[in-house]
Amino acid sequence: MRDFREVLSRLQAFRGKFEGLLASARKKAARARGEPARDPTRLRELTGFGGNPGNLRMFAYAPEHLPPKAPLVVALHGCTQTADAYDYGTGWSSLSDSLGFAVVYPQQQPANNPMNCFSWFLPGDIARGHGEALSIREMVEHAIATFAADRRKVFVTGLSAGGAMASVMLATYPEVFAGGAIIAGLPYGCAGNVQQAFEAMFEEQGHAAQALGDRVRAASRHRGSWPKISVWHGTSDPIVKPSNCENIIRQWTNVHGLSDSPSYQELIGSHTRRIWSDANGKARVEAFLISGMAHGVPLATTPRGQSCGAAGAFFLDVGISSTHHIARFWRLHESLVEMPRAAPVSAPIRVATDGRAFVNSGATAEGSHSSAEASFAEGEERQPNYPLDPNAVIAWAFKVAGLPVPEFPPAPPGAPPRVAPGPIIAAALKAAGLLRS
Repeated sequence: MRDFREVLSRLQAFRGKFEGLLASARKKAARARGEPARDPTRLRELTGFGGNPGNLRMFAYAPEHLPPKAPLVVALHGCTQTADAYDYGTGWSSLSDSLGFAVVYPQQQPANNPMNCFSWFLPGDIARGHGEALSIREMVEHAIATFAADRRKVFVTGLSAGGAMASVMLATYPEVFAGGAIIAGLPYGCAGNVQQAFEAMFEEQGHAAQALGDRVRAASRHRGSWPKISVWHGTSDPIVKPSNCENIIRQWTNVHGLSDSPSYQELIGSHTRRIWSDANGKARVEAFLISGMAHGVPLATTPRGQSCGAAGAFFLDVGISSTHHIARFWRLHESLVEMPRAAPVSAPIRVATDGRAFVNSGATAEGSHSSAEASFAEGEERQPNYPLDPNAVIAWAFKVAGLPVPEFPPAPPGAPPRVAPGPIIAAALKAAGLLRS
C-alpha cells in the first residue's frame, strides 16, 4: 500500500507540474501579445471516414480548384488545443493556398483525454490497426479519396502530444507516409502509461539507438523505404526535455541505417540544423535545435500581416518558420514550376563536416527574416519572383529523356541555386547500369 501511495503521489506531482507549465505558457503569451483577432475557421468537419475506434474528429482544408494528385499533410495539435487553433497558429492551410495541397486535422475529444492530448503513450492507441492510430489512418484514406490526393505524397506533422502522435503514425504506418515532422515531441515507444509519459517528458533520458530503432521496426511488418524525418525542439523547453529530440534522431537514423554523426550541419542565426544523408546524398533526417525557445512551434511572423501562422501560446516567433521549412524539406514546393526568390538576408553556407564543426552564416540584418523564412516570404504575398533553378532543369531533362531522375537534396534556405553534381553522377551511373537503385 505504501508503494501505491508513493506512485500516486508522484503521478499527482507530475500532473500538477504539467498543468502548471501549460497555464504559465498561456498567461505569458497573453501578456506579451494579448488575444489576437481570429478569423472564422477555414476548416470543415468530415464524418463517415471509417470505424473510428479512437473516437476522434476529422477536420480538413483544401484550396479551391485543388489539382488532382496533390500532396496531403496531416497536422496534429498539441494538448489543450483544437484543430482550428493549430491551423491558425501554424498557418498550414494558408501555405496550402500557395503551394497546392490538402490538410487533414485530427482532433482529440475531452472524453478521451481531459487535456485534449492525443494518447501517444497508451498501448491500445499506438498499435497498428488499433485505437487513435487507426482512426488517423482512416482519415488519411478518406482524404485521399475525397481530394483525389497522391497517396505517394502523404506527410504527417505535430506539436508536443501531436508530435509524439506523429511518431506513432510514422512507426505504425511507415508505408503510408513519405515524410514526417516532429515538433517538441517524443520518440515512438518511450512510454506505456501515464507515469512513464510524464517521466519521458520531464526527466533526461538516454536510449540506445538500436533499441529505439527496434521499436519502430517492431511496430509493423514494413521493410521497404522509410519516411524522411524533420525534428524540431527548443533548447529551453520545460515541458518536453530536449533530450527527446536526440532520442528521436537516434531512433530514425538507426531505422534508416545512417551514421550517428550528421553528414553536415550549419548555423542559421543562433539556431542549429543537422542533416543526415544516405549514400546517394539524399537527406533522410534533419534536426533543428532552436536556441532559447520554450515549448512550441517555431514561427517567423512578418510585418505583412502574419499571412502564415500567428504567434501565441505554443506558437513562438523565434525568427524561423518551421511550417515553411518543413514544406520545403518535404518538397511540397515542387507543385510549382519554380521557387520564389529569397528575401535579401544573410544566407547560411552549408558545407560537409566531420560531425563536429559548424558553419556560421553570420549576422542577419535587424528586422529581416531568417533564411528559412525568406525562402517562402515572397510567396506569401502571392507576388513571387522566380529564379532559374538549374537542378530543376536538369531533373526535368532526365525525366523527359526517360532516364533515372537525380534526387537533389533540399537547397540551404535562402542560398542561390547551384548545380549539385553528386545526384547527377549517381543518376547517370544508374542509367548506365553501373549503380543499383
